[in-house]
Amino acid sequence: MNYKKHLEHKIFAIISQAAQELNLECYVIGGFVRDILLQRDHKKDIDIVAVGSGIELALKVSQLIPHQPKVQVFKNYGTAMLRYDDMDIEFVGARKESYNFDSRKPVVENGTLKDDQERRDFTINAMAFSLNQENFGELVDPFSGVEDLQNKIIKTPLDADITYSDDPLRMMRAIRFATQLKFEIESDSLAAIARNKDRIAIISGERIVDELNKILATDQPSIGFLHLYQTGLLERILPELTALNHVEEVEGHTHKNNFYHTLEVVDNICPNTDNLWLRWAALLHDIGKAPTKKFHKKQGWTFHGHEFLGGKMVKKIFERLHMPLNQKMKFVQKMVTMSSRPIVLAQDIVTDSAVRRLVFDAGEDVEALMILCEADITTKNPKKFQKYHHNFKIVREKIVEVEEKDRVRVFQPPISGEEIMALFGLKPCREIGVLKEAVKEAILEGEIPNEYQAAYDFVLAKAFKMGLEKV
Repeated sequence: MNYKKHLEHKIFAIISQAAQELNLECYVIGGFVRDILLQRDHKKDIDIVAVGSGIELALKVSQLIPHQPKVQVFKNYGTAMLRYDDMDIEFVGARKESYNFDSRKPVVENGTLKDDQERRDFTINAMAFSLNQENFGELVDPFSGVEDLQNKIIKTPLDADITYSDDPLRMMRAIRFATQLKFEIESDSLAAIARNKDRIAIISGERIVDELNKILATDQPSIGFLHLYQTGLLERILPELTALNHVEEVEGHTHKNNFYHTLEVVDNICPNTDNLWLRWAALLHDIGKAPTKKFHKKQGWTFHGHEFLGGKMVKKIFERLHMPLNQKMKFVQKMVTMSSRPIVLAQDIVTDSAVRRLVFDAGEDVEALMILCEADITTKNPKKFQKYHHNFKIVREKIVEVEEKDRVRVFQPPISGEEIMALFGLKPCREIGVLKEAVKEAILEGEIPNEYQAAYDFVLAKAFKMGLEKV
């Protein structure tokens, strides 16, 4: 079958002409081909493989484009890249690879198109369209990738144990593709991942996190995390999560399985936010439960302080996986630490002061926190489900009402420390801090409105009780 109609963009004719002039064979390969056959949006990055020098082909292509775009050459990798019409086009010479056991960096030598297709991770990524003038648009599919696409199967072109052992990141990629495309991983391939799970140790945290992020960015991340769990990879990457899958029973009392609950929460949050870091917060929101779990004869199972401990654990996880330790990490910490606050609020009579404190502590992230807590409702009891969501609706209404009245989301004290010092002729001292804190508490408790005159009068009265006199 010929796929010429999918190669109508002028860049493919230019590449074909360049290859003809250099007397090279060349093909478009990988994700671009896969996504055309899946009828997905075409990828903006295109991989071109040349039987010969990919760098030479890239330079020739640039010469044939009117504005001659700059070619980035990566000699160590034998690759080159240029940008054209909002597309990143990478050129590489066909190659065969061999691996050392302690590295995923291959020893590379020149090869044929078939050698190059054999080194690809999965059959669905090994298909190529010819850009050669004699058979332009013809599909080259030696490993039945089209059939695997139709059957929604992820499998490796060669022996799965060799493929995964050579480059263990491919295990993560298999699971990520299965999650993104909602494909099954072939049973032999899945078993090979389980057999090779310890090889993930040679992969950097950054590479692992890149795949985790792509799994979390899908509309049903639980597919990927279940595969990670079942193959044993999750235990090696995020043991804090697998620790949640231990359900204990004492004197007939059990607790819910917090691992499967967590996966539900992550799936629940996805329709309501594309914020990757809020999805990370959903994934990690209960990690403090395993180390804080205790059984009490009167109370049953408790997890006291799990949110606070979970927040501290977030930093250790981010450090271990070489994730960003900036505001993104602090946001996840904040969400995990505060994850039960709106839930507790929704179970009681919703007071203005409790809502004020929630908004003050969450600040600009209060909406994100509410989205997380609503996703945390996983009860299968329809009456409870309806009741909890109704209660959250009341909390949301209260947040709007309190915020309009008291403006505590980005709290600025209505009277400054400098004014207080001038008022009582003080230098910086403990009393200034006491008065400022008292003003904040009075506003949060609803004793005074968040207004200058009210704060001024309150400070005078409080200072008088402390033995301070106005100058």
